[in-house]
Amino acid sequence: MTGSIHIDHFTTLDGVAQAPGGPDEDRSGGFAFGGWQAPLGDEASGTQIFAGIEATDALLLGRRTYDIFAAYWPHQTEGPGPDFVVARTFNAIPKFVASRGAPDLSWSDSHLLGPDLAAEIATLRSRYEQIHVVGSIDFARTLVAEGLFDQLNIWVYPIVVGHGKRLFPDDGTPTALQLLSAEPASENGVVLLRYGPTGRVPETGDMTEA
Repeated sequence: MTGSIHIDHFTTLDGVAQAPGGPDEDRSGGFAFGGWQAPLGDEASGTQIFAGIEATDALLLGRRTYDIFAAYWPHQTEGPGPDFVVARTFNAIPKFVASRGAPDLSWSDSHLLGPDLAAEIATLRSRYEQIHVVGSIDFARTLVAEGLFDQLNIWVYPIVVGHGKRLFPDDGTPTALQLLSAEPASENGVVLLRYGPTGRVPETGDMTEA
């Protein structure tokens, strides 16, 4: 089996991915727009997002996102409803956590990744079909910088917030990607862009040449 690493990323038009879900998700840096995704959600984008979640057979998370998820999803055990759909999958599948510390991994089937990230990713690919990274901005940056992913799924929302954490920071690693698909995700102007890695750095040219 050769599985794939999917990075699922919700971002504003100006690239901010910090705290899409709620006001208190991540206030670091004085971020004042926590929960910016919520007013723009609708049935169409929800169906698209849930389809990706239901295809997931392992989660790969950074420490901060793991702690947020572990405090919430184990308790969403009654349906029907969108939270129950997500909880049913997340609670049932294995969770792998990247952390330099010793996190509390009491959420069922949770495991700490070892220090050799490339080797850990290779092992996950050999065991699972679709491994998804959700949130986990800092960890996702590392995966992109080291080319340790297979598909980047970016939902772009039509708002601009001006500051906040981004997947591609100003000092990020130059990386060339290939567009796999682009499609509307909702009537609210959300667009889903899927990219794959090329293993190359961006090329340059000179448009002034005849």
